[in-house]
Amino acid sequence: MKSKLVIEHIVNWLKEYSDKSKTEGFVIGVSGGIDSAVTSTLCALTGKKVIALNLPIRQFKKEFDLSCEHCNWLKNNYKNVRVETVDLTLSLESFEKTLPTNIQDFLTMANTRARLRMTTLYAFAGHHKLLVAGTGNKVEDFGIGFFTKYGDGGVDVSPIADLYKTEVFELAREMGVVNNILNAKPTDGLFADGRTDEDQIGATYPELEWAMEYLAKKEMRELTMREKEVLDIYTKRHNANKHKVDPIPVCLIPNNLKN
Repeated sequence: MKSKLVIEHIVNWLKEYSDKSKTEGFVIGVSGGIDSAVTSTLCALTGKKVIALNLPIRQFKKEFDLSCEHCNWLKNNYKNVRVETVDLTLSLESFEKTLPTNIQDFLTMANTRARLRMTTLYAFAGHHKLLVAGTGNKVEDFGIGFFTKYGDGGVDVSPIADLYKTEVFELAREMGVVNNILNAKPTDGLFADGRTDEDQIGATYPELEWAMEYLAKKEMRELTMREKEVLDIYTKRHNANKHKVDPIPVCLIPNNLKN
C-alpha cells in the first residue's frame, strides 16, 4: 500500500467533506487504540479544528494512560487540536440506577457505555459545528459488524472504513503514532474484565481479513482446520450483525392502500 498517498487522499477527502457541509472540523473519541489514534491524526492533518475527547468509563489505567499519551502527542504536533476529558463513570452509574437490574447483563452495559460516548461526542459536535469522525475499519464495519449500533457506529464520517486493520497499522507507522499504541493489543475497552478484541472474537484481525478476502474472491481450495474455524467465526458474525451494516428497513405502503 502506498501509505503516504493514502494518507493524503483521506485528509483531502475529510477536508472537502467538512468544507461542503460547512462545518469547522471534527470531534473524535480517543480510546488509546490504533484506530482512534490514526483517525484523530488524519483529522488533525486537515488543519481544521479538532477536538479529541478522552471519555473514560471505569477505564483500566493502562487504557486511559495510552489515550492520554496519544492526546499529548497530538497536542504537541498539531496546534489545531484541542483535548478534553469527560469522565462518564457517574453518568453510567446514574443510568444503572434507573434500569431494572435483571437487564443489566455484561453485553447490555458494554453497549450502553458506547452509546453514552456517542451522545457525548454529538453534544460537542453540535455545539462546536463539528463532524463526528468514526474509527471503524473495514473488517469491523463491513465484515463482522464489530461495533455498537448507535454507539461507536453512530458517526458522520468514516475515514478508515475502507482499510483493513493491518493497513491502519501501516498508516500509523507512517504518521509516527506512538509505539505504545502500535504495540498494544486491540481492545474496545467496553468490558470490565479487560478482554481484547481477539478474546471476544476468537480470531485475529489478519485471520478475519483473510476470511473476508477469501469469500470475496470465491476461492476454491482445501482449507486447513484453522481456516475453517476462522471462516465459521467470520460467517456467523457477519450474518448475525448484518442489521448493523444494512440500511434500516422501511415498510413501504402500496399505493392502492394509500389512495
